[in-house]
Amino acid sequence: MSKQQIIAGRNPVLELLQSGKDVEKVLLSKSASGDVVKEILELCRDREVPYQFVPEVKLQSLSRANHQGVLAFTGLIQYFNVQEIIDFVFAKGEDPLLLILENVTDIRNLGALARTALGMGVHAIIFPKKESAAVNDVAVKISAGALLKIPLCRVDNLAATIKDIKNNGIKVIGLDGTADQFIYEAALKPPLALIAGSEDEGISNTIVRLTDQLVKLPMSAELESYNVSVATAMALYEINNQKK
Repeated sequence: MSKQQIIAGRNPVLELLQSGKDVEKVLLSKSASGDVVKEILELCRDREVPYQFVPEVKLQSLSRANHQGVLAFTGLIQYFNVQEIIDFVFAKGEDPLLLILENVTDIRNLGALARTALGMGVHAIIFPKKESAAVNDVAVKISAGALLKIPLCRVDNLAATIKDIKNNGIKVIGLDGTADQFIYEAALKPPLALIAGSEDEGISNTIVRLTDQLVKLPMSAELESYNVSVATAMALYEINNQKK
């Protein structure tokens, strides 16, 4: 199952990079040179897009188009602007329910999280570009296609994004095993954003300070932590219970 689109040619690849759209990687012929190639390389470095010089025969095997020594791979998954999602949900007369992920780097967890989020009525999943699981074919398969259906937002600065979310009147709560309050004791009706971190690191102190409230899940003393996808599923179930 391929989830990549190939863009061929120097100017098309340059325009793609200039557009700000998601680019997974760029391949260049070892013999490629010139001003446009230099611009492509500069943009790759600025945007932290991986690039690689390969033999001409490699490019020929990937595309029959007139590639001029340059190919770019862009994901078919569309990423959305957080504010546009919030505005759209409010305009529909609904209260946003957002899921924010920090330090979730395992694609299996991402796939499971997306599947649950779609089922629980989450309007968008938000995660940083760095230190996040790749949205690739394996993740899409694990999610049973949910990653292709639920809006995804990849952001440069998670802390700044959370501040913007709060400015929209959306309450931000974080899942944390050290919290004083159980999740079922908290008021969790949307508009709401739920933050979940990895079971290894949890939510960072920087993000914890931005939350309106921390909540924990009931758990036996014999267990150290839940898997992040399981914990998030439990939390979203409780949120949906309170919506009724």
